[in-house]
Amino acid sequence: MPREDIVATSHALTVLRDDVRAIMQNDPAAHSLAEVVLYPGLHAIVLHRAAHALWQRRMPFLPRFISQVSRFLTGIEIHPGARIGRGFFIDHGMGVVIGETAEIGDRVTLYQGVTLGGTGKQGGKRHPTIADDVIVGVGASVLGAITIGAGARIGGGAVVVRDVPPHATAVGVPARVVATRDPATGETRRVELLPDPEAEMLRNLHARVRELETRLAELEQATDHHRREHHSLIAEPPEDVACWAAIESEAPAHPRDGFVHGGGI
Repeated sequence: MPREDIVATSHALTVLRDDVRAIMQNDPAAHSLAEVVLYPGLHAIVLHRAAHALWQRRMPFLPRFISQVSRFLTGIEIHPGARIGRGFFIDHGMGVVIGETAEIGDRVTLYQGVTLGGTGKQGGKRHPTIADDVIVGVGASVLGAITIGAGARIGGGAVVVRDVPPHATAVGVPARVVATRDPATGETRRVELLPDPEAEMLRNLHARVRELETRLAELEQATDHHRREHHSLIAEPPEDVACWAAIESEAPAHPRDGFVHGGGI
């Protein structure tokens, strides 16, 4: 066997051993090596590493075929182009999707339903980069060419569309950092919630709408008041207007009539 093949085989076995060790260390339900061999997450990563090796050699069709077989057998879809480090652990695994340009460091754990996806159809780097020792919780979506720092934790169901600092915990939709961890001491410190630009914008918009509604109500009230005054003027003219109207009605139609009638002629 050529030396290059021996080195490649040795490296593959070392990586496989690291993947198995990651399962044994992170899953309390893994009681024996025999159980670990049955894990669909292990099947998926072994098949992916084979597909990725062929992908790097630009072999057509076969890498995709292997990834589709893996998806059919495990329910885990990993694009052959994704780069994954050692000690990778997919717990339970069903529904996990990892995109083509995703990059995953060492000792990363993903739970079921996790998506490492893109946010558009542009080419180039469009999937996230996951640094070492990251844990991504159940059903979380990490989208776009963002970076999740080393040792970070992503809460279940979170939708992450921005970078997450190292050793931070991000939760929510969209995800926000709520805690940081000191890697030296292991101490976790709650982070005061920073102003949320989107929420602040909505609050300001709501206040503006309430202000405009109040002003509109005042204008409608003033308009109704003026309308009622106008109608009352038409229905009941002022006293001076009524007097002038009475004088005009009693005045003779022509000055001659007034002279004739006034003079007794």
